[in-house]
Amino acid sequence: MTSAGRAGADARAAGILLAAGAGSRMGRPKALVDDWLARAARLQMAAGLDPVVVVLGARADEALARLPGDPRVVPVVAREWASGQSASLRAGLRWLAAHADGVVGAVVSLVDLPRMRVEAFERVLAVARGAADPAGALVRARHAEGPGHPVWLGRAHWAAIVAGAHGDEGARGHLATHPVRWADCRDLACGRDVDRRPGHQLPR
Repeated sequence: MTSAGRAGADARAAGILLAAGAGSRMGRPKALVDDWLARAARLQMAAGLDPVVVVLGARADEALARLPGDPRVVPVVAREWASGQSASLRAGLRWLAAHADGVVGAVVSLVDLPRMRVEAFERVLAVARGAADPAGALVRARHAEGPGHPVWLGRAHWAAIVAGAHGDEGARGHLATHPVRWADCRDLACGRDVDRRPGHQLPR
């Protein structure tokens, strides 16, 4: 392996878990549904992400009590969470930019993906770390349903994403105007989010 390849393979990666929304269609914040929040945070840690920034908003105090007691998990409250998902993403990226100097990229995912698997994170990370410049890379998971999470945002893109993300757009506008690498996750059946309360039992 070349020195550049070794550097990519060793690239330190953080996680951002977006869990701030009120979940109006669900009837409660998704961070308070079953064990979704703790499970999503543990998946990111299992993939080797450190730190894992969990962005909270609606009923943040209740959600905070559901987080794993692990020093890798960093709760951040998005004060403007009600303005849309972009506020949560900005809060997570700003925290990392200020406190995580050695991190070259962040893997972003959502709390309302209860079928998400650690393999999806591992595949996105493998593609990002295989890039000549992981800090300049953008990687999306490709699911059977189409593009989705997890998403790798190389550090070189953070400032532009923070400046340009508004409403519920998140990083989509930035991803649409920059080259993106793809991680094939079509066999995992784990990319569909859950927006409504099922009749009897929520998926785990």
